Amino acid sequence: MADRRRPMRPVAPLPSADLPLVAIVGRPNVGKSTLFNRLVGRRQALVADTPGVTRDRKEGVALLRGRSIRLVDTAGLEEAAPESLFGRMRASSESAVHEAALVLFCIDARAGITPSDEHFAAWVRKQGRPVLLVANKAEGRAGAASAMEAYSLGLGEPVAVSAEHGEGLSDLMGEIVEHLPPEPEEDFPEEDDAFDDEIVEGDPEEERIPERPVGPVRIAIIGRPNAGKSTLLNALLGEERMITGPEPGLTRDSVAVTLHDEGDVFEVVDTAGLRRKARIDEALEKMSVSASIEALKMAEVAVLVLDATLGVHEQDLQIARLIEREGRACVLALNKWDAVEDRTATRKAILDRLSISLAQMRGVPVVTFSALTGASVHRLLPAVREACAVWNARVPTGELNRWFEAALERHAPPLVDGRRLKLRYMTQVKSRPPTFVIFGTRAEQMPEDYKRYLVNGLRETFNLPGVPIRLQTRGTKNPYANS
Repeated sequence: MADRRRPMRPVAPLPSADLPLVAIVGRPNVGKSTLFNRLVGRRQALVADTPGVTRDRKEGVALLRGRSIRLVDTAGLEEAAPESLFGRMRASSESAVHEAALVLFCIDARAGITPSDEHFAAWVRKQGRPVLLVANKAEGRAGAASAMEAYSLGLGEPVAVSAEHGEGLSDLMGEIVEHLPPEPEEDFPEEDDAFDDEIVEGDPEEERIPERPVGPVRIAIIGRPNAGKSTLLNALLGEERMITGPEPGLTRDSVAVTLHDEGDVFEVVDTAGLRRKARIDEALEKMSVSASIEALKMAEVAVLVLDATLGVHEQDLQIARLIEREGRACVLALNKWDAVEDRTATRKAILDRLSISLAQMRGVPVVTFSALTGASVHRLLPAVREACAVWNARVPTGELNRWFEAALERHAPPLVDGRRLKLRYMTQVKSRPPTFVIFGTRAEQMPEDYKRYLVNGLRETFNLPGVPIRLQTRGTKNPYANS
């Protein structure tokens, strides 16, 4: 049977990579994430009263006074040993400062100037980057008066705001735009009058109009804690973008980054590890899990990362069921493959467990690699492209119904209440994931085992491995039923 999958078309790079970068920095719990959410215009970063909620850099695009910027929320600056968790968080924040066109140094006006503020303000001054001092939590007159103490930091005039209540944000937006470098002038190509002479008479006009680019492929990296999700994203990026380490549960929020590969654009989201509900008791972890599930719902392809040395855990199966329930394409990523001794037996055991427990995951693409060393990580994005193409597949109605008639002849529909189902025709109503509808008399009474027979046939005949296939039924009314 011919392969009906649509190939992925090359897309244009996302413009956000060329926008000026503005980094929000400061000690923990001064309201950086709340300010980030206000400027971006939506709740994108996790916010809680617990200090140190933000661990990884979080990026968003903000439109301020008609000027678009890349805004980065960073972890709180703290004194710590470089090899410790807080030391690694600080290194990530310092990296954002080095890349920034403007630094927003944020303090807590209610708490006043602390020794930490003074220490890190002195460090920021030495970096040679433009700095705008933001005195947050300056509600009311008392807060504005307290903000004036920030002059002592030597970073210029403070801008008093209250990110929580939305006060002073208009002035802050204006100040940010004024401190940014001027926008580069666009170079428009000169008109070439010879272009019209090159048009051959009779050419269809639409051939001269470029195709509209397809948007980025959205990927959610998902899995249990400590499976190596953040290490995988770092390996794909080729830099230490995410905080990694032996401590489980380092990633708390979903962090999106953009990748360019062979003309395609991928928006990759690293998510917090998903544990059993019985083990989730903190409010912050519940927020992290909600962010992970939301990232999965927005994704096109879910990369399910497993620790190959541990095999398939029951929680891995629960996550796979969640992917299937949301109707996402899936790529199974077996990490730490370099530490597996009997690779053939391990691979077979994992796939057998998935095929037995999850019929919809049959044929799911599998990629084996080591995220820590980077070995074979380059095989992941081609597998994602293939899974996305299957997820977008459409089958022509004529070809579909020829297969449907043959399937009915091979295995006739069963009797229901002593009467045989009369199934007439079939059509695909949508893709993403592939969804089919069967029409016929009493079609809605079709048993589940016969549906599985048809789904398996669709998957095998039309080359639809590893994606959820939705099969719906529509019964037709008998006009003489009430006679």
